[in-house]
Amino acid sequence: MNAPIPTSHLVPDIHPREVPVALMEALKKRFAERCSTALVVREQHGRDESSFEAPPPAAVVFAESTADVADAVKLAGDYSVPVIPFGVGTSLEGHLLAVQGGISIDVSRMNQVLSINAEDLTVTVQPGVTRKQLNEAVKSTGLFFPIDPGADATLGGMSATRASGTNAVRYGTMRENVLALQVVTASGDIIRTGTRAKKSAAGYDLTRLMVGSEGTLGVITEVTVRLYPLPEAISAAICSFPSIEAAVRTTIQIIQMGIPIARVELIDRNTVRMVNAYAHLSLREEPLLLMEFHGSPAGVKEQAELVQEIASEFGGNAFEWATTPEERTRLWTARHNAYFAAIQSKPGCRAISTDTCVPISRLADCLLDSVAEADASGIPYFLVGHVGDGNFHFGYLIDPSKPSEREIAEQLNHALVTRALRLEGTCTGEHGVGLHKMGFLVTETGAGAVDMMRSIKRALDPKNIMNPGKIFSL
Repeated sequence: MNAPIPTSHLVPDIHPREVPVALMEALKKRFAERCSTALVVREQHGRDESSFEAPPPAAVVFAESTADVADAVKLAGDYSVPVIPFGVGTSLEGHLLAVQGGISIDVSRMNQVLSINAEDLTVTVQPGVTRKQLNEAVKSTGLFFPIDPGADATLGGMSATRASGTNAVRYGTMRENVLALQVVTASGDIIRTGTRAKKSAAGYDLTRLMVGSEGTLGVITEVTVRLYPLPEAISAAICSFPSIEAAVRTTIQIIQMGIPIARVELIDRNTVRMVNAYAHLSLREEPLLLMEFHGSPAGVKEQAELVQEIASEFGGNAFEWATTPEERTRLWTARHNAYFAAIQSKPGCRAISTDTCVPISRLADCLLDSVAEADASGIPYFLVGHVGDGNFHFGYLIDPSKPSEREIAEQLNHALVTRALRLEGTCTGEHGVGLHKMGFLVTETGAGAVDMMRSIKRALDPKNIMNPGKIFSL
């Protein structure tokens, strides 16, 4: 274990700005009952799935159109009051917390699928559309949207945090799948970035600038994304292993051999035990890989046979296949319930989540040393990973009333991120920086790169009203 590190820099720097009465009156006049100051509503919009706590926003505006968002931002800008976009509240890094006070703009009512262009494999949606809603809407076209972060997150939030998830090893992340955006800027102007064309060399790539900006440069009000043909055949499988190392070595060989696996997820023994208890399953309580294959029936069969052969070389056993939608759903439910299963395994706990990603060749080096440290710490944890692209997550389960437990969890996280960066990886593969990783961002990118980000922020948001206090400090 590394020497103790201070964790004060990991606690939100809470400095709420005063919200003038005149602004509240103007919001009430413009939005009437769609502007709420009720404490229960504000508290709901003042927390996410992170372990941080902060005072709730001063008010919540329920936007129903781009014009609503623009008017709310303009009014807040007139008084230099922060605005924080809100979708469904599933972020993990404190993105939604009103650390400098302000107004929460809830876009969940902006939930219309605006246009489906099946011939071009694109769809345009409002930001409050969730990934499950989108796939239901396009199901009849024979297409689907593959980005699956687990939670039924909104497309606006997924774009803002550059989300990915279980399918990223084959289909990429939001970075590769967002073609165009409509964005309300800090001045309240409405701009469009990108087009539905497959490629463009026209000017600065503002779409990529906004994707992953975590609400600090604007509020996303429309998203155009790529769609993909539904595979002719889908097969899923689980395979248990005698050790985490065996499972990881299997994954590395699958990827390095170029097998086009669609999903390959690692679940450690601790997590399997938690999921079994939570979902009343009977999975073997050993490290396991949960895999999925997409393609033609012959292609899927060939992929699965190759993977089974590789797994057997590393002691993989008890292959269980699933080809019907119901069977696949049962297996993937185990993966998607991992977070909630872990939380329920220790009543009253909070999870300190990690999100490192490393080059696939360095995955074993990073993961195995981190497992050894976590085991030695005595802190309960769960471990899941989109290991096909080198991304994995520890969740350290702490008692929020015991500062010593948080200190240990942050030491583990610090050691893990330091190791990942040393192996040319990143502090966040998909969750974003938010509050928790601000210090790590400087270490990863360098002070010069963060200064450039600050310059962009100041140029586009001179009053610092767009979700301030996230990604980096000004």
